[in-house]
Amino acid sequence: MKLDMTLHTPILREIPDAARSAETAGFAGLWSQETGNDGLLPLVLAAEHTNKIKLGTAIAVAFPRSPMTMAYIAWDLAGLSKGRFSLGLGTQVKGHNERRFSVKWDAPVPRLREYIESLRAIFKSWSEGGKRLNYQGKFYNFSLMTPFFTPPPHEWPDIPIYVAGVNKQICRLAGELCEGFHAHPFHSAKYLRESVMPNIKAGLEKAGRRREDFTVFTSVFAAVGRNDEQIDKAREMARSQIAFYGSTRSYQPVLDVHGWGDLCARLGEKAAKGKWDEMAKEVSDDMLEVYSVSGTFDNIAARIKQRYEGLLDRFAFYFPYRPGTDDEQWRAIIKEFNG
Repeated sequence: MKLDMTLHTPILREIPDAARSAETAGFAGLWSQETGNDGLLPLVLAAEHTNKIKLGTAIAVAFPRSPMTMAYIAWDLAGLSKGRFSLGLGTQVKGHNERRFSVKWDAPVPRLREYIESLRAIFKSWSEGGKRLNYQGKFYNFSLMTPFFTPPPHEWPDIPIYVAGVNKQICRLAGELCEGFHAHPFHSAKYLRESVMPNIKAGLEKAGRRREDFTVFTSVFAAVGRNDEQIDKAREMARSQIAFYGSTRSYQPVLDVHGWGDLCARLGEKAAKGKWDEMAKEVSDDMLEVYSVSGTFDNIAARIKQRYEGLLDRFAFYFPYRPGTDDEQWRAIIKEFNG
């Protein structure tokens, strides 16, 4: 497993220092999120101020952007980073698409399939100087690309595409069409082993592809510290985040696999009433053990390896390393994974 870092700062002027710090510390990859800011724009700065660390989105929300718009940004980032960029896509859930982005929610997995296929068609057209763009689907149609609007070619046209998701259809789609999969941070090893991986395998087999050619990444709720007090504080942060994700019906399968599916409705009811402070109390210590990993700086690497070996290819700590805090301990953990 390779240890990456998730870029948590939403402030663009802080990105260069954060990216340089991640590369200097030895992280293998740097993933940008799309929460309180654009998920793609920070990677322009990260690409400019680093030389070797892998870069990607985890994730960029797909449907509010046309595949053509996404393609232009991804093409530029691939060129600027000299091939270090991977495009991670997510559908987001219905409520956010309709109420936050004001875009239609319609058959997300078939639509995402066409999104990926059309991106590939656009990239192929650009690698050939703007020739033969012709993608016809139910959701997307692209048939016009003139020299004036064709970006300059570069050496990295085969941009890796990852998708994020929970249900079996999107896992199979990832295995069939993509280079990688972003497993949701709200997961368990049992859920990955019994639900995610078999469906990715089914998609790979459908396309005649090998597991070795595919990458599974996720962020891990890891409660790490120098002592019990610091670890307990981190565990409570993980408990609150588990409660937040568990309140969303789309993530109920992660609870169902352990027989805790009824928790989703209770958390959802509290969330609807704005009782955020009460939600964490619904997450038992047993649940916390299943959905997070706890340990000291000395043993957390071994515990993560024990839980995820054979399941993950890359991962990041959900609660990230912050330069200037326990630097020596973090470098030791990074060395355990990245050498």
